[in-house]
Amino acid sequence: MSHVLYPSTNLAATEQLTIERGEGVYVYDNQGNRYLEGLAGLWCTALGYGNQELIEATSEAMSRIAYTHLFGGKTHPVAMELADKIADMVPTPDARVLFGLSGSDANDSHIKILRYLADVTGQPERRKIIARRRAYHGVTVAAGGLTSTPANTAHFDAPLEALGIVHTDAPFYYRECLDGESEEQFVDRIVDNLEKLILDEGPETIAAMICEPVTGASGVIVPPDGYYQKVLAVLRKYDINFWADEVITGFGRTGNVFGCTTMGIDKPDQMTFAKMLSSAYFPISATVIKGEMYDKLVEPSAKVGMFGHGYTYSGHPVGCAVALKALEIYERDDIYGHAAQVGEYLQQRLREFEDHEIVGNVRGVGLIGAVEIVADKTTREPFDPSAAGYLQQTCQDHGLIGRALAGTTFAVCPPLIITREQVDELIDIMKRGLDATAAKYASVRRAS
Repeated sequence: MSHVLYPSTNLAATEQLTIERGEGVYVYDNQGNRYLEGLAGLWCTALGYGNQELIEATSEAMSRIAYTHLFGGKTHPVAMELADKIADMVPTPDARVLFGLSGSDANDSHIKILRYLADVTGQPERRKIIARRRAYHGVTVAAGGLTSTPANTAHFDAPLEALGIVHTDAPFYYRECLDGESEEQFVDRIVDNLEKLILDEGPETIAAMICEPVTGASGVIVPPDGYYQKVLAVLRKYDINFWADEVITGFGRTGNVFGCTTMGIDKPDQMTFAKMLSSAYFPISATVIKGEMYDKLVEPSAKVGMFGHGYTYSGHPVGCAVALKALEIYERDDIYGHAAQVGEYLQQRLREFEDHEIVGNVRGVGLIGAVEIVADKTTREPFDPSAAGYLQQTCQDHGLIGRALAGTTFAVCPPLIITREQVDELIDIMKRGLDATAAKYASVRRAS
């Protein structure tokens, strides 16, 4: 066993699979076995593996200047070009962009900016942030407080009260609807709960609400129609920012450039990007705020002498160059259009599992989807989480990498370059895995 302390891993079960190389949508282990990378690494390798243009962009940028920074009035052309490009693309008005390395640090930056603004605008009480149950927004101390997935919160004792983080309902109709409740009634109920929470906490104390347009790590939750429009109406009624965490959904995953577009979210005040921003070929993230927020930072920073936040590698010249090349490829090769078309096919094929004896729910949009397995389809009684782990391992044994999430959900999120034929391969292996799981857990399963 190596001396690596593995992130987000069962530390009693490490080093089960050693990946050595990748090509297109496939990766290969140290035994020469090939796997369809059905989760795009960690939701991120949009252009797959071995993209020569991105490799060359990395080499060229590193040859030009291996490192420089953006502190204290210094800059470089590539960071400015990338920020301008992102600002032109996003629906956030007059956007300004702070670079980092991960979705976690990008969300941390948002939290610090909101607290900074509360202080300098004479509203020191306006620091609270609303997150949703079943949310995942990162693992730093602050971003980890926004996260509420059990495995990511256990034992870490996040200082929620100190951070001013409060949680509201997840828009997860399948698991959280009441008996006989329609989707519309469900949405109305949880949005009413949101407004009650705001009034109980005091609207003047709340700075923002953070949402993934479509969740990833909590089990691929796609909110019902009308949810975001009603949420936005409540937030704007009380002058609360809408903060879109697009770390997973940004740059084509949902069939549009942004998840906000797919879900009908108009003009988010804040946005977070990472992962597919560079197709994961270089670590880079982006914290995006509307111009109105930026304008309020300028004078106070001048009085202090600086805006005292940023990272050594903020706007790393290599990362910026790779991200620019990735965005160029997405647009030039119509990767967004391809993702939309093949995404429709993936969703169509996933729906075939709705009749499978252990599948309770199929959900997704674009090139992200999931099946939730249950012991009883009528009562929705879940399996023990070991069943999803068995499904994941069985799929892996047959050449597909997916991910067991949120108890008994199995998620897929392949590179955006995947073909229809490769989707068929993915679905065929998933069926093998589901059939094997149904057979293994037959003794605990009850027919509907």
